[in-house]
Amino acid sequence: MQLDDVIATTSPDHARIHEATQRSIRWLDRCITAHANPSTQNLFCIIQGGLDLPLRRECTTAMLARDTPGIAIGGLSGGEAKEEYCKVVATCTEMLPERKPRYVMGVGFPDDLVVSVALGADMFDCVWPTRTARFGNAVTGSGLLNLRNQIYAEDFGPVEEGCTCMICRSPSEGGLGITRAFVYHTAAKETAGAHLLSIHNVHFLLDLMRRVREAILEDGYPEFLKGYFGKMYGGERERYPGWAVEALRGVGVDLMSG
Repeated sequence: MQLDDVIATTSPDHARIHEATQRSIRWLDRCITAHANPSTQNLFCIIQGGLDLPLRRECTTAMLARDTPGIAIGGLSGGEAKEEYCKVVATCTEMLPERKPRYVMGVGFPDDLVVSVALGADMFDCVWPTRTARFGNAVTGSGLLNLRNQIYAEDFGPVEEGCTCMICRSPSEGGLGITRAFVYHTAAKETAGAHLLSIHNVHFLLDLMRRVREAILEDGYPEFLKGYFGKMYGGERERYPGWAVEALRGVGVDLMSG
């Protein structure tokens, strides 16, 4: 990744955001000059510009002129409203070439991932799955489960029914057969609980992205999105996050229909 100048999206200092954007462009030029291993290592530019859409377009144009192998959208996941986040991602991705990887940095939650893919993003990174594991939270297709809750003290089912991670699979299936009760009794007392949930949570997100990829290849991503949100929110459409509904509607996917 190039060296870039990152300013919080919530900063009111537009002059500083503009300065950081221009500095990031200059630093990309220096990174290209210094890049020592172009045959074995890809260099990604990082688009900056805060929540200022014209500035994002200006930066994207400048970055694309440098023709790096990959393209990142940076400076997000800093406390901005989801609606603003979606506008920035969509503004940048609509300008990007189809055959280069598009990487949104610092994202994210499962809802963020599936919506961002619909907006044109390919790649993501985030500390959330392991960080939330440290608080005893398991990421599942039906939302977060706080396994430090007393109700799981004698729950001998897997962390998530049907999950194929090594934590949830039974020993007969080559897994560890870890139960919710085991995690409950370790999560608040030993780091082992956090380690186990980290394995499950990372697996969940990797598997989610695998299923996203398969749905796209099968030309069935709109149906996948409807199924995903239906399961995540128990079929209660009134609970669907408004920002996700609107962002997907903007790319032709109506979660409220069908």
